[in-house]
Amino acid sequence: MNAPSPGRLVLLTTSHRVAPGQLSWPAWQALHQADRVLCADPAHPQLPYLREAGVAVEVAATPDAADLVDFLAGGRTAVLVQSGEGDRRLTDALSRLAGSGRVAMPDLELLPGAYDLPGARLIDLVQVMDRIREECPWSARQTHEGLAKYAMEEAFELIEVIEEGDRDALREELGDVLLQVVFHARIAEDGAPATGDDEEAEDGGPFSIDDVAATLIDKLVRRHPHVFGDAVAETPEEVRAQWLRVKGEEKERTSVTDGVPVAQPALALAAKLASRARGAELRVPLPEGPGPGPALLALAVEAERQGTDPEAALRESARRYREAIRAAEGH
Repeated sequence: MNAPSPGRLVLLTTSHRVAPGQLSWPAWQALHQADRVLCADPAHPQLPYLREAGVAVEVAATPDAADLVDFLAGGRTAVLVQSGEGDRRLTDALSRLAGSGRVAMPDLELLPGAYDLPGARLIDLVQVMDRIREECPWSARQTHEGLAKYAMEEAFELIEVIEEGDRDALREELGDVLLQVVFHARIAEDGAPATGDDEEAEDGGPFSIDDVAATLIDKLVRRHPHVFGDAVAETPEEVRAQWLRVKGEEKERTSVTDGVPVAQPALALAAKLASRARGAELRVPLPEGPGPGPALLALAVEAERQGTDPEAALRESARRYREAIRAAEGH
C-alpha cells in the first residue's frame, strides 16, 4: 500500500521591481490550483491583483510550521506568497521539523513569480535617492549649483581609473558618476532651478529621472537612424558624420563652435575646436603671438589631427613626471 503524499509547499517569490500582477504563467497556475494561498503581509502589492484574478488569499501572521505540514499531508498544495525579504521564521521552523526525522515533510518548491529585467536595480537606486533627499539634512539642502564641482571631480576620477585599467575601481567610479545624474534629477523633481540664481534661471518646470531617461532615449533613437530607421552608415566615420549632421539640425547651430564648453581643460578645448573645424573642412590659421599659448595650441591641434587626445597624452606624461619626482625624493 502506497504511503500518503506529504503534499507540496510552494514559496512564491515576487519582485518589487516588476509591476504588481505581472506574474509568470507557472506562478498563476500554482496560485489557481493550490488548496490554500497564504500571505503574511497585509500590504503586499500583489494582493489586489490576486483577488481580482479570483485567487482567495489568507492574510495572517506566519503560519505554524507543524500545522501547515499537517494540512498538506495527504497530497494538498499550499502557496506562500512571500515578501521581498522572504519568511525566515517559517523556513527555519520547517528546517527544524525536517531535521528531527520524525515528520514526513512536504515537497518544498521555490517558484519565482517574476524576474528582474536588466537595469532593474536602477529602480532601487531611485528609491534610495528619494529617501536620502527627504531624510538626510545635508542632501536635502543641496542644489544643482552646489553639486556641480562634484560632477567634475567624479568625471576626472573616472578617467583616471580607466587609464589605470582598474576594473573594480571602474565599477565604483561609474557608480559615483551615476549618483550625480540621479541626485541632480531628484533635485530637479523638487522644482529647483538649474542655477542658484532664481532671477536669472530659465525655469522649465520640475522633471524626474524618468524624464531624463526619456529625453536621452529620444536623442539616441534620432541620432542612430541607421539602427532605428532606414539610413545607412557602414563605417565609424559615416556614423560620426551622421551623428553630427543630425545634431546640427536639432540644435539649429550657426557655428561649428556652438555647444563646445569653454570651461573644459584647455588642451581638451583646443582639440575639440580643432576637431570641429576639421570636420567642417575649414582651413583656419592658428593664432600667433608671444608666450607659450600659441605653441601649445599648435601642439594640441596637431595631436588631434593625428588621432591623439592631447589631454590624455599630457596627463600620462605628467603621471610619469610625478613618479620621477617621487623617485628623486627617495620614495
